[in-house]
Amino acid sequence: MANVLDVEFERMDGETTTLRALGEGRASKWVVVNVASACGFTRQYQGLQDLSTRDDVVVVGFPCNQFGGQEPGTHEEICSFTESKFGVDFPLMAKVDVKGENMIPLFKILSESADSSGYSGEIRWNFAKFVIDSTGEVTRFTSRDEPEDLL
Repeated sequence: MANVLDVEFERMDGETTTLRALGEGRASKWVVVNVASACGFTRQYQGLQDLSTRDDVVVVGFPCNQFGGQEPGTHEEICSFTESKFGVDFPLMAKVDVKGENMIPLFKILSESADSSGYSGEIRWNFAKFVIDSTGEVTRFTSRDEPEDLL
């Protein structure tokens, strides 16, 4: 299996990238999260933004509309909302599926990891979080886990 840091996915501009490329050689930890603008957990954007200011951490958001239609916006609307409401300047990728037959390869790999309760498998809701270290080791967190408790 490929290192999760090297799995390609699409940015909002249609270009492809990897977590490693987004880390620009400075990151020792990546926080990957499926995000939504109209969810009860949307407030977690603030904690994710705070994490993203750490020198060794790269936060990467993947908008997803698979859970209650809570991310219906266009790329521009998503960026405008997150920037104006939470000051988000960490990278947001193209809207993706994080479960089901159209799940992107990155989330196929991430879904194989287990959270602290032992659950592995499909993403259950918005704001599931994954911390990945520089070796590609994945630690899974639930939507209820607050960003400030991840590292």
